[in-house]
Amino acid sequence: MLTDIRSFNTLKKNLKRPVDGLKTIRIAILADSASQFINQAIRGYGLENGINYQVFEADYNQIDLQVFDPGSELYEYQPDHVIILRSVERIIKKFYSLSNAEKENFAATQVAYMDGLYQQITSQLKARVISNTFPEINDNVFGNFGTKTKSSFLYQVKKFNLSLMELSSGKKNFFLLDLDALITKKGYDTSFDPKMYVSADMVFSLDILPYLAKNIHDIIQAVSGSFKKCIILDLDNTTWGGIIGDDGMEGIQIGDLGLGKVFTDLQLWVKELKKRGIIVAVCSKNTESIAQEPFLHHPDMKLRMEDIAVFVANWETKVDNIRYIQGILNISFDSMVFLDDNPFEREMVKQNIPEITVPNLPEDPAEYLPYLRSLNLFETASFTEEDAQRTQQYQEEAKRNILQKSFANEDEFLKSLGMECEVKPFDSFTIPRIAQLSQRSNQFNLRTVRYTEEEIREIAQPKDHYTLSFSLNDIYGDYGLIAFIILEKKDSDTLFINSWIMSCRVLKRGMEVFTLLSIIDLAKANGFKKIIGEYIPTKKNELVKDHYQKLGFQPAGNNFWELDTTRFTTDKQVHIKRK
Repeated sequence: MLTDIRSFNTLKKNLKRPVDGLKTIRIAILADSASQFINQAIRGYGLENGINYQVFEADYNQIDLQVFDPGSELYEYQPDHVIILRSVERIIKKFYSLSNAEKENFAATQVAYMDGLYQQITSQLKARVISNTFPEINDNVFGNFGTKTKSSFLYQVKKFNLSLMELSSGKKNFFLLDLDALITKKGYDTSFDPKMYVSADMVFSLDILPYLAKNIHDIIQAVSGSFKKCIILDLDNTTWGGIIGDDGMEGIQIGDLGLGKVFTDLQLWVKELKKRGIIVAVCSKNTESIAQEPFLHHPDMKLRMEDIAVFVANWETKVDNIRYIQGILNISFDSMVFLDDNPFEREMVKQNIPEITVPNLPEDPAEYLPYLRSLNLFETASFTEEDAQRTQQYQEEAKRNILQKSFANEDEFLKSLGMECEVKPFDSFTIPRIAQLSQRSNQFNLRTVRYTEEEIREIAQPKDHYTLSFSLNDIYGDYGLIAFIILEKKDSDTLFINSWIMSCRVLKRGMEVFTLLSIIDLAKANGFKKIIGEYIPTKKNELVKDHYQKLGFQPAGNNFWELDTTRFTTDKQVHIKRK
C-alpha cells in the first residue's frame, strides 16, 4: 500500500501497467491552463493504487465551453467526477482588469461563477464536482498592507477561499481540493515553474504534480466510500517515548518538555481523529496491565482508555493481534492504518497483511506528526455527530466478542530477514550498553539483578564467570546490543545463569533459542554438563515466567530449572546466522 509520494517520472512509467481487472473510474479534467501532465499524474497515481482512471481531458482553457454547452464532449463522456482546476495566475489577470470598486467585490463574483458551474454540471450529470482553493499569494502591490485593504488581491483571494469553503459545505456533491494548503506546505516557488508557464502555459511544476494527483485521488476515494476508518497504535517509542516496561510510568517521555512534547502532539492529533470518528486501537507487545498504566494514571497522557476502542497488549505477533482487532471491528484491512516505530514490525505487518496502510515513520520522532499530516491518510467526504460515538460502539462490541487467535506463519518471513548475530564476551565497547540494559530491563529479565558499569567490568574478568553479549542485525538495519548472559561456575560440571537479559524488541524472532544454543556451546567447550537457571518473579517480568520450561529445562524446585547439555535437542527452527 502506497504511503510515500512517488516522483512524476515514476507515475508516468506506471501508465504502461496493465489495467485488466482494476476498478475503473471515469473523470473529466477541465483546466484553465495546460493539463496534459496533470492527466498523466492522476492516471499514474491511480494505477499505483489499483485504480484505472479513465480521463476525458478538455482542451486548454475550455471550462466555459464544456460546461455551458449541453452538447459538449463533457456531457457526452458522462464522467463520475468532474475536476475543475483554476489557477491563481489566471484569476489575478482578471482582478487587474477591474476598477477599485469592482475589485472589492471580486471574491463574491468569483464564488457566484463557481456556483454557476456547479449548478450547470449537476443539472446535466450525476457527477461530483471537485474544484480547488487558490494559493494566497501576495502580489506586493500593497505589501503587507494588502491584509487591510479590500481592493488588494491578497485580501480578495483569502476571502474567495473562505467563500468557496462556505459554498462547498452547502453542496453535497461539491468538494474542494485544498491547493492553498498544499502549496503553502511545499512553497509557491517550488510549485510554480515560471519557465514552464511562459513556454507551455503550465502553472504546476513537475515536482508538485504527484502531490496534486494524490489529493485528487484521496478525495475521489473518500467520495466513493473507500477511506480510512481506524488507526492502530504501537505504544513504546510511538505513542510515548521510551519503553514502559523498562522505564516505568515516571520514565516515559510525554508532556511539554523536550522530546515529550512530540508524543503529546501526536496524541492530541490522534484524539482529534477519534472525535472525528476514526476508530483508535492499540496493538503493543507488552504486558497488558503495564501497557494500560499510563492511559489510566499518567497526568500528561492525552489519550485515555475511553479513547481506545480495542486495546491489545500481549506477546503474540502484531500480525495476529491486528487480525484480532480487525475481527472485532469487522472492517476491511484496507481501511486501517498501523503506526509503529519499529521497521521489523512494520515490514512483518506489510508482508502478512498487504492491504493495511503502514507508514514508514521517520527515525526522528520529531518528524512523526509532520510526516503523518503530509500523507493525508484520513480524507473524508462527510462528518456527522454520530461519527463521534463510534469509539464507544466498538468498545461495547469488543466486550461481546471472544475471538480465537490465529498465528501467522512467521517461518518464511524470518528466513527472508537474513538475521546475523555477533556473539562475544563482554569488552570495553559493550560494557556500558550492558550496564544500561541491566539497569533498564524489567520484562525479559529472569532474575532482575541490576549491575553498575563498574560491577560489569569486574564480572568481565575471566575468573569464575563467563559472559556473552549479542548484537543483531538484519536486512532492515542494526539493532545493536540486544541481549547478554552472565554465567557463574558452580562446580566442575555446572554453570549457573546469573543473568539472562534480552530486549523485548527481538521477541518472536528465534533469539531465545539462539541464545540458549550459544550458552550450550560455551558450556560444552569448557567441559560443563549441566546448566541451572532461576526465575525470580516480579510485577513486570511475567513475560518470562515459562521461559526455561519452553526451552526444555526441567524443574529443579524453588523456581530453579536445569538442563543436561549432553542430552539436549530442539526441533525449534532458528533463522539467525552467527557472525
